[in-house]
Amino acid sequence: MAGLEPLYALARAVISRPQDALICSVHWELVRHGYRCLGAGDQPGPDERKSELLPTGWEANKEVYTLRYKSTDDARELLLKAIMVEDSMILNVMDRSSQKVADVTLAVADYINPEHLDDFHKVYKNTEELRTRIASGIITPLSGPAEKAKKEPEAEKKDADLPRDYDPLRVPPRQPPGARAPSWPSPLSPFAVGGEDLDPLGGRSGGMIVDPLRSGFPRPGIDPSSGIPGRLPPGAVPPGARFDPFGPLGAGRSGPDPDHLPPPGYDDMFM
Repeated sequence: MAGLEPLYALARAVISRPQDALICSVHWELVRHGYRCLGAGDQPGPDERKSELLPTGWEANKEVYTLRYKSTDDARELLLKAIMVEDSMILNVMDRSSQKVADVTLAVADYINPEHLDDFHKVYKNTEELRTRIASGIITPLSGPAEKAKKEPEAEKKDADLPRDYDPLRVPPRQPPGARAPSWPSPLSPFAVGGEDLDPLGGRSGGMIVDPLRSGFPRPGIDPSSGIPGRLPPGAVPPGARFDPFGPLGAGRSGPDPDHLPPPGYDDMFM
């Protein structure tokens, strides 16, 4: 209220009705939130300047007050129309840049003592409620686009730091940091299919037949290159070669039995 008191003292000579005093308070709340008055009326006048004071002739029409404001950073320009309807004042404010509109209805008697228009210290009441109504009904709704515009450059800066193929929905790989990724053959290569069947000793992938001994699960105690007691001597099976063991390899062997692999067409009644 410190700034409102000298403003009211300067405007006191033309304040003749309670709504005049209410307009002074509404004007000062806009000034407190970073706006400056350009002038009265819908259209701009010559040599307009932003000011914290009320312009000349602001009180000429006691039924419809029209004032124009601009933010200190020139981001928004507001058109305020205060319309008297019986004992209430309807504040209608439009942001000319975004065409967004906000409005608040105030009962003049709730905030102005009409019998004390000559005394600034008694003319206003419920000042905190009035500030809250103006802030929530006018300032906040109209300041949304500007706050969004300030945040957009920050978001663009963060996006610029991300790689071009970044996908926030992609689950990151579970490969330990620093581990070397396996070298998989290109799926587009026509020679990748059946490569392990054509060259069992080449360490290639892409075989057409599932090898239960190299299915990716640990199988302790089974090493064909070391031989099978009573059946094959050590070295009978070359290291890395595909080997389908014959006969049981002992009790407790886990995994599928290679001998259980059915022959092709076993379920064809015409075979």
